[in-house]
Amino acid sequence: METSFIILKPDCLEKGIAGTVIDRFEKAGFAIVGCKMARLDSRILREHYAHVADKPFFPEIEAFMSSRPVIFLALRGENAVEKIRELLGPTDSTKAAKGTIRGDFGTDVMKNVVHASDSPETARAELKRFFRDGELFA
Repeated sequence: METSFIILKPDCLEKGIAGTVIDRFEKAGFAIVGCKMARLDSRILREHYAHVADKPFFPEIEAFMSSRPVIFLALRGENAVEKIRELLGPTDSTKAAKGTIRGDFGTDVMKNVVHASDSPETARAELKRFFRDGELFA
């Protein structure tokens, strides 16, 4: 069993599809072991996106991700990281197949409805970054 980290992004909440996305995760067999809503600030965004924080397009990411509250989820299941990424489809929503979350609801690379951890190691770091001790119920 593995736990992955998810952010339901501002476009997901703006479109009013958070419940639909969560339903897809649950129907795919993932258990919610952590959930909270927050507004992302510059400090946490620079930490979370450290791999691109020095790129010219980072201010656009920062503006988008801080534009409204987001929902953090910790999802647990067999091979959660890999299976969730398959359920989502590619990061670029324009390349995601219909039937995937991003293919059905995303519009581009940034407005792709959901962030998901890309490896078990990343998931552990992201879960630690966004959830405090006692906030996960595995």
